[in-house]
Amino acid sequence: MKGSMKISRCEAGAMAMLLTLLVALFATSDAGAERIKDIASFSGVRDNEIMGYGLVVGLNGTGDKDGTYIFQPFANMLNRMGINVSQADIKGKTKNIAAVIVTAKLPTMVRPGSAVDVQVSSIGDAKSLQGGTLLMAPMKGPDGNVYAVAQGPISIGGFSAGGGGTSTVKNHPNVGMIPNGAIVEKEVPVQLNRKSRLDLLLAAQDITTSKRIADKINDQFKSNIANAETPSMVAINVPQDYLGKVVDFMSRVELLDVAVDLPARVIINERTGTVVIGENVRISPIALAHGGLTIEIKTEFQVSQPQPFAPNKAETVVVPKEQVKAEEKKGYLMEVQGATIGELIKALNALGVSPRDLVAILQAIKAAGSLKAELVLM
Repeated sequence: MKGSMKISRCEAGAMAMLLTLLVALFATSDAGAERIKDIASFSGVRDNEIMGYGLVVGLNGTGDKDGTYIFQPFANMLNRMGINVSQADIKGKTKNIAAVIVTAKLPTMVRPGSAVDVQVSSIGDAKSLQGGTLLMAPMKGPDGNVYAVAQGPISIGGFSAGGGGTSTVKNHPNVGMIPNGAIVEKEVPVQLNRKSRLDLLLAAQDITTSKRIADKINDQFKSNIANAETPSMVAINVPQDYLGKVVDFMSRVELLDVAVDLPARVIINERTGTVVIGENVRISPIALAHGGLTIEIKTEFQVSQPQPFAPNKAETVVVPKEQVKAEEKKGYLMEVQGATIGELIKALNALGVSPRDLVAILQAIKAAGSLKAELVLM
């Protein structure tokens, strides 16, 4: 018994030490912090757009009827393969072929031989690309060089079917994907390890966040190497210890946690009645009355049926009868205030307003000067 009591006391002491350590860690961590890699990216490390023209074959009669985009290219392809045909020979015989534009995003520093996903989109009047196979399509960048070659079966994630005047369509059958459908032939040349300066680009520009990132980097590396030049960019001089090992330095910078300062903003989409309210939105005390007028117009058709054995001129008559009803909801004057976003939502929900009514209410509160946030209309 004594031995067991001694062990339990040791375990209790270890648990107490662990809890103390956890409390200390949470106390020193930044509340609401985000990794730099989630809010910013390094200049030069990005996706590059490439595209090309291609032909999709093997369609079940759902290809292009108008051969404007396929007659000449298809004839040229067959001629290069030793089959001598002209445009006139293939007119009206190309229901299983469709012309497409092939697009992809080529990451920086991807080596030749790597595979990337491609998207295939019809440019003619094809009904569907279902079951089709993309023939070899070179993909070029803005400089005109070929960076990848795409080929393979297309997955459209939907279908188009029907006949006899009845049809059904799911998703977009004229657009499809080819996972790992393009083989990289040329690398986008970016030599990161040779750089002595890096530009860190913020996803959402903010002066406070930019300054916090620069201060965090300087504190981490014990040197004044970072400077917030603009609200959307932080310039970083690579430390001497990391010259030639810039990728290692970038990895350490990306993993740093920074408290992000979010602006007080309310986003309103009047077309859909969507309202998005940011975390830092505040509202001064205000009295608000909300009411609505509903007018209902209803038409009922009454049938006047003649009696049996009525004269020959008697006939059935349909008489419309209209009813107009107006109802106005009672509006109550209520005090609305909110030190936090939760209190604001609770107060507005107490009024029983719909999202579309909320749009008008927020605009009126902003006009009164009580909404302490930027109101953005989409």
